Amino acid sequence: MSTEFLAMVIVFLAVLVQAATGFGLALVSMPLLTAVVGLPVAAPLMSAVGLVVEFILLLYFRAAVNGRAVWRLVLAAFIGTPIGLYLLRVVDPALGARVLGVIVAGYAAYALISPYLPRLTHPHWAWLFGFAAGVIGGIYNTSGPPVIIYGNCRRWSPAEFKGNLQGFFLPTGLLVLVGHWLEGNITPAVWRYVWLALPAAAIGLLMGVILGGRIPPTTFRKFVLLLLLFIGLRLTFG
Repeated sequence: MSTEFLAMVIVFLAVLVQAATGFGLALVSMPLLTAVVGLPVAAPLMSAVGLVVEFILLLYFRAAVNGRAVWRLVLAAFIGTPIGLYLLRVVDPALGARVLGVIVAGYAAYALISPYLPRLTHPHWAWLFGFAAGVIGGIYNTSGPPVIIYGNCRRWSPAEFKGNLQGFFLPTGLLVLVGHWLEGNITPAVWRYVWLALPAAAIGLLMGVILGGRIPPTTFRKFVLLLLLFIGLRLTFG
């Protein structure tokens, strides 16, 4: 099975999960793509594909976006993203892949256990979580976990989660993509994978929206988290 075909299948699955649940695009795609094409290609590839997907999903969930809830997160992520892009350039790819596995498996375990989290009443906590999301997003394109934990601590409703996550991912994803371009990470090889992945992303987006309205959300979410736990452990110890 060719590397290009595997990359298309991974993008399809990741976009399907994102469209159905509101999260999971990078968490699903990055560990698998890193194992297939390497971190230096996977990160800018999913940055480009993710930006297109997030733009469409933001239009779909726009009514649920609360700008007052995400603007601090976005600004803090803008500060952290250049640090993550720098780390992508200097960190050994093998080590980076293992750390990515730890992040993905750790988030999946956290979400499956669903520990009680204290309620954060002050919105200034967004600066800390947004900065962490920016650093992780810059190097791994997986800025979601800190924002999801923040949303849980702020007691966002399910609708708020879907809307606010897209409202966060679009501007920060644009910054990451620009950063990859300035760093010279978007090579001809990356562009080849991008053009191959976009049709797969379109099919995954359509199927995800359909499945999101037909499959019980809790069942689908648990399946995705178990898959992420397996992927993360495999990348960490593989």
